[in-house]
Amino acid sequence: MKNYVELEHFLTNSLQQSVLKEGFSRVVFGLSGGLDSAVVALLAKKAFKDNHLCLLMPSFTSNESSLNDPKNLCENHNLNYEIIDISPTVLSYVNKKDMNELRVGNFTSRVRMSVLYDISARENALVLGSSNKSEILLGYGTHYGDFACAINPIGDIYKSDLFDFASFLGVDENIIKKPPSADLWRGQSDEDELGFSYKKIDELLRAYEKSGFNVEKMDRGSFEKRLYDTIMSRVKNNRFKRELPLVLKLK
Repeated sequence: MKNYVELEHFLTNSLQQSVLKEGFSRVVFGLSGGLDSAVVALLAKKAFKDNHLCLLMPSFTSNESSLNDPKNLCENHNLNYEIIDISPTVLSYVNKKDMNELRVGNFTSRVRMSVLYDISARENALVLGSSNKSEILLGYGTHYGDFACAINPIGDIYKSDLFDFASFLGVDENIIKKPPSADLWRGQSDEDELGFSYKKIDELLRAYEKSGFNVEKMDRGSFEKRLYDTIMSRVKNNRFKRELPLVLKLK
């Protein structure tokens, strides 16, 4: 994936056509300060000009850079944005419960998506997602949280491919160099939590895709056992996140 001019053209055109097909002309999306949402923001700007809105939704667990970096991106690239502090909403529930970091993080993600969908109704806009292909295959995201959206422009791009594409689009260098993090709790790092770098993970996921997503046909010989067992277990156990809700059919 080296022809970034062609990729940008394809994604912006596809975004325009997909949104118009649904009867909309505006889009709204969360901007977290991370690489993925920054790529989506710049694609949306190119596709829809001023008919876009970035929502910055810091919470009480957010790092300072999670607000400063997206604000700087918006100002550097003339992006429309709004800041909504979700701390009071999250704390009103979290303070009454005995919750671990993971539950707090998932709840925070779902609050953000609730806000996004409310603002989408106010703006008469479609919600764009920013989960990459690696996260989707791994199920590394919150069900009905950051995985929820109407259209996802980067969902078929592996995480390790997004760094160079982000640089091509003009994403701020400090965002590109920042360690990947969902920022759902203080000090959280994607690669620390997953146990491997995205480069290694994506090599395995590409082999899985090449096999037709059939583990029985995969060549496992070149991958260390711990990597294979850990990642493929995630892929299997989180399969439900990649599927539409099951509707039980009447006979």
